[in-house]
Amino acid sequence: MRILCTGTDSYTGDELIEGKYYEAVEVDTPTERQNRAFHALIQEFWASGCHSYNAKSFNQFRNYIKRDIGAGFERYKYVEQTSNGLKWGDCKTSDGIPENVARDERGNPLASGILKSWSDYSKKERTETIDRLINIMIQCDVNSKKFYEIIDGMRSDAYKDTSQQ
Repeated sequence: MRILCTGTDSYTGDELIEGKYYEAVEVDTPTERQNRAFHALIQEFWASGCHSYNAKSFNQFRNYIKRDIGAGFERYKYVEQTSNGLKWGDCKTSDGIPENVARDERGNPLASGILKSWSDYSKKERTETIDRLINIMIQCDVNSKKFYEIIDGMRSDAYKDTSQQ
């Protein structure tokens, strides 16, 4: 449903029925349809086995997808070696991890990225991630009935959005 607030208690757009409650979100906010489509696509990609990720669980697989084709990391946490001992640190980019980062017994830095939560993605980030996911699924030869049902449902939703403008 599309409505336009034209003033206090005044709206235009889709026909509204008096006495009914409606949930409205701003047009440029992420949508529940994007949420359902993303998770349905990832679930189908996981179930297809057509991917090359060595994920041990669906959640790990979803995180790989968000890392590799989504918005990636929103920040990094690390342990810094200082003259006073170890200290936790936080930075926006991997370039912000200091040279004196502590290391484990194998010499690996004690640092990790914190993935951006899907709920914090903008509508544009969600659209771009879903588009990339579909392209990768096609390249990986995912061609199940469920995959095409999801795509058809997305086309139907897109048509509804443009036909109501």
